Order: sequence, then structure tokens, then C-alpha cells
Amino acid sequence: MALPSLSLSLQFGDLQDAARHRAALPRHKVMRCIRHALATDAEITVRIVDAEEGQALNRDYRQQDHATNVLTFDYATAPVVMADLVLCAPVVAREAKEQQKTLADHYAHLLVHGTLHAQGWDHETSAADADAMEAREIKILAGLGLKNPYRGDQT
Repeated sequence: MALPSLSLSLQFGDLQDAARHRAALPRHKVMRCIRHALATDAEITVRIVDAEEGQALNRDYRQQDHATNVLTFDYATAPVVMADLVLCAPVVAREAKEQQKTLADHYAHLLVHGTLHAQGWDHETSAADADAMEAREIKILAGLGLKNPYRGDQT
């Protein structure tokens, strides 16, 4: 089965340790992660930001005054998914270290997670929705050759 087409804009804000984050996010890998999570064609912007920008966006749009790992701004789901995924580099790096994952693997998980949100998946509406989204993420990541992000002991 052919993967959906993707028009991708990949942006990096003014980051400390920018080279490390750019190395973990080569364009072809970002494309691959997102395309595997898509059910339909898409136009997606991925922006990697610092803690200050991440916190401001989370505060202004979700009324939560802290930086979070990924924010999804979904504008349309049909006929083409249109969304912005904003990933906060310092949060992603800290979580990767805490979870003993590579930075690239954690970014891959969050790209899949954000792309599912852009298509209407939600883990905050109910336990059943959370379980369904988690199962979908695990399946997509396995297809990308990545371990289950929720259980460090599984492949």
C-alpha cells in the first residue's frame, strides 16, 4: 500500500545545541515518521523550538504555563490534513535522557503522536481513546523499526 503524500516544512528556531537536534531530525526521517502515521495526504509544518517559545505557545493556546514536548495545531483533516507540529527541543532532550531513549527515537515517537492528533486522535477524552491512540502509535513505530515507547523492555 502506498503511503500518503506529504508536503513538509521543517523549521528550527533559535536553539542552544541546534546541531544535535538537526542531526536527530534529518528531513527524510521526519518525512518517513509522519507519512507512516498518516491516513491521507497532508501539508504539515514541523517547528523545533526553545523552551521560551514552547512555553508561550502552550500558555497562549492551552492555558498551561509550561513548555511541553509536542503541540499540535490542526487546521483541517479532510480532504487533506493541514497542521503544525511544534516540538520543544529542551523538553524532548530531557525526556529522552530520563526515558533512556535516543533523541532521534523520542522525536520519532512525538512526530507520530502529533500527526495522530492532527488527524483527530485524542488521548485526553477517555481511557478507551487513550488506549486506542497508544496502540496505534506502537503499531506505527514498530513499522518504522522502533521499540514500544511505553515499555522500555519490549521491542
